[in-house]
Amino acid sequence: YLLPVGDKLMQFDNLAINTIVRTDNGGINTCDIPFSKDIKQFATDYARLTAEASRSNDELNLGDDYMVIGTSALTKCELDSVVNLYAGFYNTPFVVWGKYRKGLFHTTLPVSFQFHHTQMDGAHAGQFLENLQNEIKKLQ
Repeated sequence: YLLPVGDKLMQFDNLAINTIVRTDNGGINTCDIPFSKDIKQFATDYARLTAEASRSNDELNLGDDYMVIGTSALTKCELDSVVNLYAGFYNTPFVVWGKYRKGLFHTTLPVSFQFHHTQMDGAHAGQFLENLQNEIKKLQ
């Protein structure tokens, strides 16, 4: 996988998505999910690993063999937006979504996508969102 890191492209053999999981005892854990181009495999791994992380007192990290893309979550609320904050330590692209809402004729899922321009430009962001939409359409 080629990923933009600063002003360079770097190649990684393995990618993972890091997520925050609410634990059964009310705390939080981090949990790395190995990336898969197969959305069903990713969903299976996500369900299994986040369930394990919620029961555990230990973080589930995949280690140095993976380039981990960090995420952040507030585990007790619905998010519909993110305020842009470029402060030197928030330079990793991330996606935030809210609760899906069923309407009379359609269902919507609010998405906020934030990225830092040293890592990608609007064309990359547009391509990501188009790919995301295509994957959602496959599930219908």
